[in-house]
Amino acid sequence: MPTVQPYSRDPSPPTTTLGYALFATRWLQAPLYFGLVAAQGVYVYKFFNELWALILRCVTGQATENYVMLAVLKLVDVVMIANLLIMVIVGGYETFVSRIGLQGHRDQPEWLSHVNSNVLKVKLATAIVGISSVHLLQMFVDVHHTSRHALLWGTVIHMAFIASAGILAYMSGPMAAQSERAAAQHAHQAHVPEEPAPKVFVPAQATARDDEPSVEERVRAAGFPARKLLEEFDSKHPHSFDREAVARLGKLDFVAARRNVVFVGPPGTGKTHLAVGLGVRACQAGHSVRFATAAQWAARLAGARDAGRLAEELTALDEHAVLIVDEVGYTPFEAGTAPLFFQLVAHRYERASLIVTSDRPLGRWEEIFGGPSALAMVDRLAHHAELVRIDGDSYRLRRPTAAWAD
Repeated sequence: MPTVQPYSRDPSPPTTTLGYALFATRWLQAPLYFGLVAAQGVYVYKFFNELWALILRCVTGQATENYVMLAVLKLVDVVMIANLLIMVIVGGYETFVSRIGLQGHRDQPEWLSHVNSNVLKVKLATAIVGISSVHLLQMFVDVHHTSRHALLWGTVIHMAFIASAGILAYMSGPMAAQSERAAAQHAHQAHVPEEPAPKVFVPAQATARDDEPSVEERVRAAGFPARKLLEEFDSKHPHSFDREAVARLGKLDFVAARRNVVFVGPPGTGKTHLAVGLGVRACQAGHSVRFATAAQWAARLAGARDAGRLAEELTALDEHAVLIVDEVGYTPFEAGTAPLFFQLVAHRYERASLIVTSDRPLGRWEEIFGGPSALAMVDRLAHHAELVRIDGDSYRLRRPTAAWAD
């Protein structure tokens, strides 16, 4: 008996083409944002022009206290308007035209990750209130040259801005909650399968189930040399250390984004401590982690290669969201080790995370591995990676020195 295939009606090509064409018209707004960039340049010129005039009058002794206060308020006013332009340019372009790929950038504005039209409108309203406050303060400072009529209407307009910002913020709350409920309902419906779905690779799962191992079991299975926590790291010891980067990595966003982390610095500066600390925190978040030194990983991969099951070994490592490769460059490697590490990095590329510690920057990894595979391995490792440089003296040598002095 012939099988009857279910009939599904796809949207007609003209309708789809028309929708895409209408959606593509959003790019007509791009020149508007470039125009705002030019306007910001005008405000930069105005700022330095006002600053230069203030400096000249102060140097020549022509600046009174009242004039200095008004000039500084003008400078603050220009800066606040420039901040308003930045919000409109970056936030508006991200919301209405096209996404800006800033994920993982250390200078990414915090508000940009959750910006939407409601948030943008509230921020614009609060910025306008701030600018109006500066203008009103200028009027009160220069009250002897401001008429009562202008002062009255300035106060009324400022209060109107405050009221409109409050109403807008109050209205955006229920709208944001409704959109979150709709998104959650859509996500719940999307996770209800109509038929058994094929098994896919999931590098990390933060949701706990009854059959999943506990946090202690994950920590023991990771093979850490010792249990180190990020909170226990002595951040005052290194001479140079990016604390903000480590704090950002502690949120484990790099695990969900399948990005890498590379700690580079002299021996004894805490690279392994930070790598283990991130691994322990990943275990606490429900991720599977494996730790080993570079020499141990080389021996494991070489054994799998000799047994003819290197591909199976790399696939088996996919169940771990984070692999930690410690002490890269501390011991020499054989000639056949570089291709093995290249295959490990290439297999994990954009699939799952690697945390690597090394005493040499990536530009000198040819000294460790040699051959053309070193450059290709570094290229894949650093493409989606957070590089943290730690400079300082060995922490291990400080303790016996202090004990000997006592």
